[in-house]
Amino acid sequence: MPLHTWAATAACIALLVPQSYIPYSAPIQSTVAQTHSVAAPVKKDRYYYEKRGDVVWEVKTERPLIALTFDDGPDPGQTNAILDLLKQYEARSTFFVVGKRVDAFPDTAQRIVSEGHEIANHTYNHTYFQNSSSQQIEAELKKTEESILRATGQHSVLFRPPGGMFNEKLVVTANSMGLKPIIWSWHQDTKDWVRPGVAQITNKVLRNAHNGDIVLFHDHIEGKSQTIQALETILPELARRGFQFVTVSELMKDASLPKQSNQHSNLLPE
Repeated sequence: MPLHTWAATAACIALLVPQSYIPYSAPIQSTVAQTHSVAAPVKKDRYYYEKRGDVVWEVKTERPLIALTFDDGPDPGQTNAILDLLKQYEARSTFFVVGKRVDAFPDTAQRIVSEGHEIANHTYNHTYFQNSSSQQIEAELKKTEESILRATGQHSVLFRPPGGMFNEKLVVTANSMGLKPIIWSWHQDTKDWVRPGVAQITNKVLRNAHNGDIVLFHDHIEGKSQTIQALETILPELARRGFQFVTVSELMKDASLPKQSNQHSNLLPE
């Protein structure tokens, strides 16, 4: 067969063979370079968010400062009783309020602010954002801010997700709105909402108190609260030890580098 005929036949065969069957031998150097260029996936744990300053659990400070925080109010009975105790010990605290309760009890919300405490966003409906879009998250937080503004004349700058559960979408959305996500020191979760007993709440705080802690309490609990009775012991004892009670924002201003931890966290699925 003439040479030009063989060439034409070979060209036709090459066109008919599927590309997936055409062998390919990449140069070794190229393969190695490509392998090394693939970055390891970023583990978005507590250390990741803390290092970036996107979420706060506690702060590192040499001063005896501690931030008491209260979730789920305002509650005319429980919140006012707590405010009475805080006033007695000149203790400033941060209240993460639920927007619909602010609308129901604006006078209690106003008292929080007028007595020098910090008021902060805890969603409007105590919403867990497992499957929420960025738009839904923003709408919920904005509605809460509107309630806080109506009741107190001011906006908040902090946000605590219910249950301490968050994901990248929630973190980015909250920060973009000027609402810094705040969790709590893992060793200072009093679990007072399940009413474990006054002694257990008290011991949890006093045995674990460190400079820069953010302590989790609740000022709206179904049934008889044990938090108020526990605070009657906690406040004078911490004061005796030399602790100064500050708001979370005041604590953050005093912070140096955040503590690093690779412990578990309450991350929502992305």
